[in-house]
This record gives sequence, structure tokens and C-alpha cells, in this order.
Amino acid sequence: MQHRTVFEVMTHDVVTAAPSASFKEIARLFAGNDVSAVPVVDEDRRLLGVVSEADLLRATAGLPDLEGRWAGVQLLSQEHGPPDAETAAELMTSPAVTAQPGWNLVETARTMHHKGVKRLPVTDETGRLVGIVSRSDLLRPFLRSDSAIRAEIEHDVLSGTLGLAPDTLRVAVADGVVTLTGRVDERADIPVIVRLCRSVDGVVALHESLDYAYDNLALDVEPPR
Repeated sequence: MQHRTVFEVMTHDVVTAAPSASFKEIARLFAGNDVSAVPVVDEDRRLLGVVSEADLLRATAGLPDLEGRWAGVQLLSQEHGPPDAETAAELMTSPAVTAQPGWNLVETARTMHHKGVKRLPVTDETGRLVGIVSRSDLLRPFLRSDSAIRAEIEHDVLSGTLGLAPDTLRVAVADGVVTLTGRVDERADIPVIVRLCRSVDGVVALHESLDYAYDNLALDVEPPR
């Protein structure tokens, strides 16, 4: 069994910004490359932070309205408003949440969910930027065909990893949903089979109707005294 890694699905050619890039330069990067965030890197491509559309909007939210009033800001002086963020270094979110090239996609999706981000810059062991991975990249394995999923389960999981005879279990796959039927020797084997099959790239859900010859999970009942 081989699981896809971040390196396999990430965008390698990343649009980046220098720390000195201006607000308008960053806005033009967004518009010209159809992206909503750019990593900020130094001359050695070491990641310094990330500037997103949300960062730009947050900066503009502090600008005065048409009547010169500052929105949501209590002024310390009637003559001065809040400091303006003019460059990527001032606008960016830092430190950025990152991913490693060797991460599996489940680990990466969990990090995105827990941190509430839509994308993760990918850095190597030295902190240099090597790519960026987005939510849409993580969905790519679900484009696998049903036949490819079934073949991996039958050949790699059931036969190769578990050593089951080809006719032991029947595998059906429809729109990524796997159904397992058949009979195994021991009941304790069923959770293992389900876990391994469920972890195959592209599996959306799994249903099993597996029988067993011996219930080795049954609790021993003490005889009456």
C-alpha cells in the first residue's frame, strides 16, 4: 500500500512575495495569478510568513470612512489614526502554519482543520519553501476510479498485506464507497481488514457484512461458584 504525500499533490511552482513588496504589488499578485494568498520569503526562500486576502482586508478595515472617521478604533489623538501596514512584512501572518513534504494527506487535512486555514506552505528541514498545498489538492485522491480502488484493496491489502486467498472476500466499489462481504476465520481480523481498506486513497466510506468462523473477541464468562 502506498499513500500519497503532500509532495505528490502540492503546487511546486509557488507565487511568492518579498518582505518589501507593497500592498498594491501583493494585490496585483492575487489578481494576476488567481490566488488568495502568497508566502513571504527571504532571498534564500526561507519562509517568513503568509499574506492572504484576509490580511489585506484587515488592513483596509482600519482606514477612515468618507467622513474621516476611523472604524472600530479609539484614537489616542485627534490628529493621528492607526499605523498603516504598507509592506508584506507588515501585513503578513507570522509565523505561518506549515506542512512537510512527507506528510500524509490525512495528517495535513487535520492540521488545516485545527488551525482554520485553507492552505499550508510546505517547507523542507531547513525552513525553505518548496511548495504550497491547498484544500483542493487534498481532494485529488478522491478522483481515483472505482476500478483502481478495488484493485488496490484486492491485490495490495487483502492479498499482499493480509495474505487472504483471492476468493475469501468480495469487494465492490461504487463512487468511492467500498462494500466488503464474505467470511474470515477470526472475528478479531475484521477491524484490521476494515481499517486497512478504509485507509486506501480515494475511499469515501466503507460498509462491511463479514461473517467469521471463530469469535475470539468473546469475553470469558466465569463459571458459577
